[in-house]
Amino acid sequence: MTDALSTNHPQAGDRLNAAGTGLLLLLAAGSLPVFWIGFVSLARAWSTPEYSHGPLIPLISLYLFLRGLRREAPVAPGEEGSRWPGVAVVAAALALAVLGNLTEIADIVCYAFIFWVSGVVLTVMGWRRGLRHQLPVFHLVFMLPLPNFVYMKFSVFLQTVSSQIGVWIVSAAGVPVFLEGNIIDLGVYKLQVAEACSGLRYLFPILSFSYLFAILYRGPLWHKLVLLLSAAPLTVLMNAVRIGVIGILVDRYGIAQAEGFLHLFEGWVIFVICVAILFAMAMVLQRMTARPLPLSEAIDLDFTGFGAILRRVGAIAPGAALLSAALLTAAVSAAWHALPARQVAAIDRDPFALYPSALGGWTAYTVPLEPDVEAVLRADDYLNAVFQAPDGRSTVSLFVGYYLRQTQGQGIHSPEVCLPTGGWEIFSIGVRPLDMTAAGYGRFDAVRAVIQNGTTKQLVYYWFEGRGERIANDFTAKAHVLMDSLTRGRTDGALIRFITPIRPGETEDDAEARLLRFMPLALGPMPRFVPF
Repeated sequence: MTDALSTNHPQAGDRLNAAGTGLLLLLAAGSLPVFWIGFVSLARAWSTPEYSHGPLIPLISLYLFLRGLRREAPVAPGEEGSRWPGVAVVAAALALAVLGNLTEIADIVCYAFIFWVSGVVLTVMGWRRGLRHQLPVFHLVFMLPLPNFVYMKFSVFLQTVSSQIGVWIVSAAGVPVFLEGNIIDLGVYKLQVAEACSGLRYLFPILSFSYLFAILYRGPLWHKLVLLLSAAPLTVLMNAVRIGVIGILVDRYGIAQAEGFLHLFEGWVIFVICVAILFAMAMVLQRMTARPLPLSEAIDLDFTGFGAILRRVGAIAPGAALLSAALLTAAVSAAWHALPARQVAAIDRDPFALYPSALGGWTAYTVPLEPDVEAVLRADDYLNAVFQAPDGRSTVSLFVGYYLRQTQGQGIHSPEVCLPTGGWEIFSIGVRPLDMTAAGYGRFDAVRAVIQNGTTKQLVYYWFEGRGERIANDFTAKAHVLMDSLTRGRTDGALIRFITPIRPGETEDDAEARLLRFMPLALGPMPRFVPF
C-alpha cells in the first residue's frame, strides 16, 4: 500500500485521494459521540487557571508531529510495518471509552481518546514507522486534568512542601514566623497557603514546556532527561520562593501584598523565571559537550515545509486497515448513541435536616459550612453537627457529606487531604478495626488520626460509606464506586467523620472511649440518610 505521508514521495501531496480523505473524515466524525463527555470535561477544565494552557497542547503536539514527518528519513515500501496492530489499539481505546461512558467518568474517556489517536497514527503509518511518531501523541496527556482525588492529594502535598520552604525563607530574612499546618503566622498577619498557592497552575504548563524543550533540544539523551525531570522540583522550589517573598512583603508593607493583582503578577513572574532557568540549564549543559552550540541552534525550532506535509493528508491512500478503523469507530459511536439513556438507581433517603438533634441524652446544634468550603465540597447534602454529652463537659462533632453520584467530577474529599489546610497537623494516623454491630453496621476498618493545632489535640475517626460498604482507603473506595456503577447502577456514598477534643488532663484512650460510646448512637438512624 502506498502511504502518501512518506517523505520520499513528495509529489503525492499534489494528488487528492477522495477515498482516503473520506475515511479520515469518517474517523474524525465517528469518534465524536463516544468521546463526547471527555471533550465536554476538557472544555470545563480548560476554563480553570490550573489547566488554562490546555488548548495550546494539541497545537504543540501537531507541530511536533509535522516536524517529525519533515525530518523523517525516506521509508521504503513495505518497511512501515503492519497497520493491523493500529486497528487493535483503536479497538482497545474504544472499549476503554465505552467503559468511561458506562461509569460516567470523563477522565477515562479523555485518556481513551489519546489512546485512540495513538492507534490512528499506527494504522495510517504502519506499526514500525508509527512508533517513531508517538512522542507528539504522548504530549497530549498534558492537556488532561488530573483525576479529582489525585489532584487534591497532589495539591495538598505541594502546599505542605511550599509552606515549609517558604517559612524557611521568611525566617532566613529575619522575620519571626511560625507554621501551623499550611497557615503562616507572622504575628499580626496570618497567611493561608491555599489550594491556589500550591503551584499546580505553574507545574502543569512548565511540565508541558519542559517536555517540548527536551524534544527540541540538541544534545545527549541524559541532557534531555535532566531538562525534563528538573521541571517539577524547579516549579515547587520557585513557588516556595514566591510564598516566602509574599510573607516578607506582608510583614513589611501589609496584607495588601498578598492580595489582588500583585499576587497574580508574582505568579506570572515565577512562571517566566522557571522558563528562563530551563534555558540557562540548557546553556550550561551545552558547555559540557565537546562541541557546544549557541542556544539559538541548541533549540531546534523548524517551521519549514509544514504546508506540503499538511497537503499530503488529503492524499492518504485508503486500505483495509484504515477502512476497518473508521468503520469500527463509527459503529461503536452509533451503537452508543442509539442506546437508551442509562437509568440511575433511585435512592430513597431523608435529608439531613431531619437528623435527630438528641441521641441518648446527647444534644446537638448544627453549624453551616463556609460558602467557599461548600463550593469545594460539592456535596448534595451534608450534616455538620456538634453533640454535647449528658454531663455537659464533652463534645463530639459529627460530619457526614453525602453524594448522590460520585462521577462527572464529583467525589468525596478525604479528611487526610483537607485537614492540613485549616492549620491542623496530623500527629498520628492509621487504620483501626471498629465493631459497630450493635448499630447494624457490623465490623469494619476506619481511619483513626490524632490532629494537633498548637497545644490543642483532637481525635478523629472517619471512613467512606457507600452502598452498604465501609472502606478506610480512598483509592479502594474509588474502585468500588467504579464497580458498583457498572453492576448496580449506583455511585452514591458519603464520608462519615467523628471528632472529639482531647481535653487537658485527658488521654487519647479517654477521648477514644467517649467516641466509641457515641458512635453507635449516631449510626443507629444513619441508614435513613445514607442508605445501604
